[in-house]
Amino acid sequence: MPTDSSKLERANDRAPARPRRLSSLAELVSVRDALVESARFERLQAARRRAAEAERTRDARTFQAAMEDVTPMPQSPVRVLAPRKPIPPIPAMRVADEQAALVESLSDEFSVETLLEIDDSLSWRRDGIGPEIVRDLRRGRWVLQDELDLHRLRTDEAREALVTFLSSCNRRSIRCVRIVHGKGLGSAGREPVLKHKVPRWLVQRSEVAAFCQPREIDGGSGALIVLLVAAS
Repeated sequence: MPTDSSKLERANDRAPARPRRLSSLAELVSVRDALVESARFERLQAARRRAAEAERTRDARTFQAAMEDVTPMPQSPVRVLAPRKPIPPIPAMRVADEQAALVESLSDEFSVETLLEIDDSLSWRRDGIGPEIVRDLRRGRWVLQDELDLHRLRTDEAREALVTFLSSCNRRSIRCVRIVHGKGLGSAGREPVLKHKVPRWLVQRSEVAAFCQPREIDGGSGALIVLLVAAS
């Protein structure tokens, strides 16, 4: 059987803790100061809240007073746009194949000499293009809208660059461009390879309407000014 002492211990465990007695006057003063500081802080926070609320109320009244003479604009009816039809993706492989076919279609053996006017400036024009067009090209009366520089490119690289450039100009509705092929001064034997090949390539492109060697100030014998047909 549990003894009286063990019963007393269990009863003490269940009894609520007694408040700690203050041992000195100094400790009592410290507790008092803490309570005063806590109350002061609460009053300060309440004052700040009241000031913020008064500021919001004042701003709202100022805004309402400023808007008294303002007439609201009539609301426009909401226009619901029809969804655009998605553009079907173009397979990248097909584009590459078509580009390769265009490049391969430009022959280096195409004889262009019989199609060229022999004058002081190399020139060519497609059937239906008047000679005045070539004269205007040579005199710089057409605004150059873009340029392709083929300097230091190998033949295959230059041919591919030309095809890509002309296709891009056609998509952008560009009419007049300059093709810089160089004078061949840096080629082996100082032979102007691209100068002979570029005119052959140009006459095989359907988007080319005419070209000529420009004035010296525009590139002279190292370039061609090319007129492209208008995009349909």
